[in-house]
Amino acid sequence: MATVPENAYDVIVIGGGASGLAAAVTAARQGCRVAILERDAEAGLSILATGNGRCNISNSHLDPARYLHPEAARAIMGPGPEDALERFFASVGIMTAAEGDRLYPYSKRAASVRDALLGAAARCGVEVVAGSNIERVEHLDPGGTQGCWSLDITCPSGPLHAKRKGDAHADLRALRRALAAAPRTRRTIGAPALIIACGGSSAQVAGVFGLPHIDESPILRPVSCTPVVGTIDTDAWDGIRADAAVSLFTGDSADPIWSERGEVLFRRWGISGIVAFDLSRRARPGDRVEVDLFPAFDVNALANRFARRAHEVGRAVARDPRWFDGLLARELAGAVLASAEEDGDEISPSRLAHAAKHLAFEVRDLAQEQSAQVRRGGIPLDAVDLATLEIADPAHRSLFACGEALDQDADCGGFNLAWAWLTGIRAGDSAARGRRLVPQAPSV
Repeated sequence: MATVPENAYDVIVIGGGASGLAAAVTAARQGCRVAILERDAEAGLSILATGNGRCNISNSHLDPARYLHPEAARAIMGPGPEDALERFFASVGIMTAAEGDRLYPYSKRAASVRDALLGAAARCGVEVVAGSNIERVEHLDPGGTQGCWSLDITCPSGPLHAKRKGDAHADLRALRRALAAAPRTRRTIGAPALIIACGGSSAQVAGVFGLPHIDESPILRPVSCTPVVGTIDTDAWDGIRADAAVSLFTGDSADPIWSERGEVLFRRWGISGIVAFDLSRRARPGDRVEVDLFPAFDVNALANRFARRAHEVGRAVARDPRWFDGLLARELAGAVLASAEEDGDEISPSRLAHAAKHLAFEVRDLAQEQSAQVRRGGIPLDAVDLATLEIADPAHRSLFACGEALDQDADCGGFNLAWAWLTGIRAGDSAARGRRLVPQAPSV
């Protein structure tokens, strides 16, 4: 049998994002000696981009139906995930505040969430090996009682030094430049248990371990679509926002397969905003999307409103958006009028109401890949034991996976970060419970 690596831990976490930090803190609190292997210059940097810098850390109603694989979400999150997360947040010093169903840190700052998690990890003795890359893995004595994972890694030879400029973005760029230029060394470390928590770019790590992997693709991003009525001037409404309901139709179906209300940002090439991001998880090229600009009214009630308005201000006239002043931005009013055009100059209230509630688009594709908030794909859920998040293949004993490294994604609203925290906690707890302690040795 090969010898246990010189630098030995109880649990090694591959990736220091949201799920990785949750896993590391959970395992360390159970007495484990834990190391995080982070490819970036520091751990927790991915947290800073969440919620436009405000970090929508969870939701007060974690409905499994909002996830790609609802049954797996239900099994993993358990009966009271909201309470479990509230306890975890409190334990690391994060107080939450609600905006509707969305939960934010009381500070409304993603940086404070990262700081709290890093502080909790430091208090537990978690070691972070920043700038590390895995070169080779081996499971030593996989059938014995002292099985251990051995990893060859490369990492900077010493601490990174970068001149601080007082601006967070500039400081991070300087630190990453220092990482790129730093001399590197090769080390061998090991642990009885490993946790894969490398986020939405898990293909390389999965390949190193020989794990099944579903190709990743960016989602939760804008949708490129064109109006069904070709006379709409989409350049005119670029940047206009409206409270609306969005519905998705496939084939010739008259019934939507999905619908959601929220703010829609109209762009010349399609739609953006949180509702469009959720749409992007479901839409495919050729699907039909309908935008309801008056979601508080059914079509008959809206037609009656428009009839009264016609009595008060005159009948709506084709190509004259001023009729909607006080109701809609003129740029959107022009689109409604173009969709409702009929023979003659005047347009009936019933036709206007139908057009305003069924502004139709054809989906072309997803848009702006660089703005995607989540990546779909990763290690398939049928490859893990849902009770422990351990890889089910006996050849990968004591190897766990969590967070976005797994093939699970959800709508906007804190659901994806909730998945990261909850699966990180479960993987960390499982790894700690199943560990076989190795002798203490000098750290990396």
